[in-house]
Amino acid sequence: MERFLDNQIKMKQRALIVVFMFGTLLASLTLGAQVDFNQRPHDDLGNAEDMFQENFFEALKQSAIENYQKAIDALLKCQKIDDSKTVVYYELGKNYIALKNFGAAEEALKKAVSREPDNEWFLDELYEVYNLQGDNVKAIKTVKQLVKYHPDYRQDLAELYIKAKQYNDALKILDQLDKEFGINHDRDVLRNQIYSITGRDEDRIENLEKRIKSDPKNEENHLRLIYRYSEAGNTKKAFEAAKELLKQHPESVLVHLALYKFYLDIDDLPNALISMKIALTAPEVNPDSKAKVFNDFVNFVSTHPQYEKDLIEITSIIDTDKDSKTLIHIGQYYLKLGDKAKALQYLEEALAKEPNNFPVVREVLLLQLDLGMYDKVLQKSQQAIEIYPAQPILYLINGVANNNQKQPKQAIVSLQTGLDYLIEDIKMEADFYNQLSIAYKLDNNIPQSQAFAKKAEALSQQQ
Repeated sequence: MERFLDNQIKMKQRALIVVFMFGTLLASLTLGAQVDFNQRPHDDLGNAEDMFQENFFEALKQSAIENYQKAIDALLKCQKIDDSKTVVYYELGKNYIALKNFGAAEEALKKAVSREPDNEWFLDELYEVYNLQGDNVKAIKTVKQLVKYHPDYRQDLAELYIKAKQYNDALKILDQLDKEFGINHDRDVLRNQIYSITGRDEDRIENLEKRIKSDPKNEENHLRLIYRYSEAGNTKKAFEAAKELLKQHPESVLVHLALYKFYLDIDDLPNALISMKIALTAPEVNPDSKAKVFNDFVNFVSTHPQYEKDLIEITSIIDTDKDSKTLIHIGQYYLKLGDKAKALQYLEEALAKEPNNFPVVREVLLLQLDLGMYDKVLQKSQQAIEIYPAQPILYLINGVANNNQKQPKQAIVSLQTGLDYLIEDIKMEADFYNQLSIAYKLDNNIPQSQAFAKKAEALSQQQ
């Protein structure tokens, strides 16, 4: 956003400078046009000035409506009439840029700069030409001139140094800007880009350590340091950094997203549990992070069943604020325990929040089938088939439910349709044949029933 606003300001400033220069031009023309009307004109100076103004206005108008070539034609007429007006070359350069004629743009703008070497607007437009062409050497040279007028261009210079692979020069500028203006997100992005390109992980960590030393209360720097240590595989240092953050910020919530893992690694289960509970109940923690913590919590309880009460407790605490991912994790946990009814309850809640999640749709249908909820299965599977017509498992589930409801004809139609979508899945194909055998038997077509039973048996022997 900050860079966007900077660009908007620059564009407005450029427009103002054109108005200013054109105003100056008009003023000079007006002053120069003061003549004695009692005398006959000695030459065509007045006509020339009128023609210049007319063509210049025409160029501005055509440029404004994006008729850049017409604008250039008008400006070239201005140049022919009077090539001493530098603003003509500036406007030519801008219009050539719009047409991506960078060679002509450079030539025009260099002429403007040669006449007014201290004009930052001319330099800025010339910089744009080099930037668009990826000519980093010339762009750096031009921006160095611009820095004299506006220190803001130093960040542009740092970006150019990165493009030119002059990383030390870029870091030097970023350090200066941080020292003068404080830490800035955009500059940090550039700094981390350099560290990543050059593999300077130690420098990145050292920079964060310096920041923490100078401002120990800055929570964000502590969190970044924890992350960087973890990324580098230095778990011990990351754990120490997390404990230091907790020491500096006892009220910190985000630190527990790291702490619980470290506590689990050293089998400090009580503290791991405390950190997990804090992370799961804190409004500052985003839903995705909470879902990950909860999944780790579920896996933790799976191997430490003595903490199941804590899981139930935390589930009830976050009951009103569970997203679909958390609900899925809870459902999967109850599936591991073999409590299908409880698992179905949470998976149906997840499906209500995320109705087009196919894996959850399939899991819900299979659980409803296992629990004998055939009416619901028929209704839900038919809806799902309309959304996912090429998923054979849905036709199989629908067929099973129809067989259990003693509706063999509907089962046969569904199962035969599903077979058309089946690709290289021997187990599922055998299941289809078994259900077709059941359906034809219910329909009193014994030969067909036996034929499909034999097909199913043959496939079973291949597995």
